[in-house]
Amino acid sequence: MKSYTLLELNSFVKGALRSALPDAYWVQAEISSINPSGHCYLELVQKDESGRTFLAKAKANIWRNTWIVLKAKFERATGQTLAVGMKVMILASVTFHELYGYSLVVNDIDPTYTMGDMARRRREIIERLKADGVIDQNRSLELSPVPQRIAVVSSATAAGYGDFCNQLEGNMYGFVFYHRLFPALMQGDQVESSVISALDEIAARRDSFDVVVIIRGGGAVSELSYFDSYDLASNIANFPLPVITGIGHERDDTVCDLVSYEKVKTPTAAAEFLINRVYVAAMALEEQARRLGESVSGRMTRENQRIQLLSQKLPSLFTVLKVRQEGILETSLKRIQVGLKNMFTGQNHRLELMEKSLEAADPALILKRGFSLTSCNGRVVRDAGDLKPGDLLVTMLGNGKVESEVK
Repeated sequence: MKSYTLLELNSFVKGALRSALPDAYWVQAEISSINPSGHCYLELVQKDESGRTFLAKAKANIWRNTWIVLKAKFERATGQTLAVGMKVMILASVTFHELYGYSLVVNDIDPTYTMGDMARRRREIIERLKADGVIDQNRSLELSPVPQRIAVVSSATAAGYGDFCNQLEGNMYGFVFYHRLFPALMQGDQVESSVISALDEIAARRDSFDVVVIIRGGGAVSELSYFDSYDLASNIANFPLPVITGIGHERDDTVCDLVSYEKVKTPTAAAEFLINRVYVAAMALEEQARRLGESVSGRMTRENQRIQLLSQKLPSLFTVLKVRQEGILETSLKRIQVGLKNMFTGQNHRLELMEKSLEAADPALILKRGFSLTSCNGRVVRDAGDLKPGDLLVTMLGNGKVESEVK
């Protein structure tokens, strides 16, 4: 039996594949890894309907010159960069290398296929949120008319966060806002977990805030796909405080924008939204104050007119009242005189009795009868058990005092 070297066998395979598959073919697959380092190296997979089991896997290469063109084309059409988990339609040639084995060489990418898959996934997320009954839940919350305590979810180093703070603090009305940053990653694969973690921290101290603002500002449009996340959108929809999102651009709406209380286009616009909210409340308060002032002024005018009318009637009323009151006073005076006389007589008698009682209880008289009064340190001694050796005693007698020491 004839034998072959591995190189010879691989050469046969290479030739067979070239003969059997001479053309380029449109292939649907999911990107499981990507390494764009000069050339772009991909690993493509196909999964079953559950998304858990791999049915096929292949390596794919996009050579440098082709990658430069395809990358720009794809991003321009979809607004996103090629990333892990993304489904793509590629035009690829089948190649086999004696040393590196089977792979695909990508010649073109159809961005409409990826856009369709992204739109499908986005629709599925929205329908799932609707089925959960939460898509309008955050929007149904009541936002404080004066939202001055603000929890901010953003990157600490983002220019948009600085713009937001500057706009709040430099507002032309002089309104005072308290804002606290809860840092989170706003781009990359960790957006979902990082923002949810920040929201969990805010929820734990929800009573300290009126509103949550999630701001991203700037950045590539391609990063917005991280905010088309069911878990993140569900977290925002179910959040106990109104959530304002400023994570995209004016023409873009992420799923997170759809479930938030209010979507604004920039961090500065988020600050303006809050400032205007407080301004409307302040204007309403000023209007109420104006109406109250007018009401008080009108009431004072009416009362002044009433007083003037009364003052005109007072002389005649006073004459009648004077006669009536004089009669009442004369009767009352007689009653008072009789009452005072009786009261003074009774009080004099009581004073006489009290005077006699006080004389009988006079300590000096008691001492003159032979009694004595002993004190220690200025306090009367009633129990010998309260004394101890060395205590100095003072005994008051009817005539003089005696000092002694307890032995």
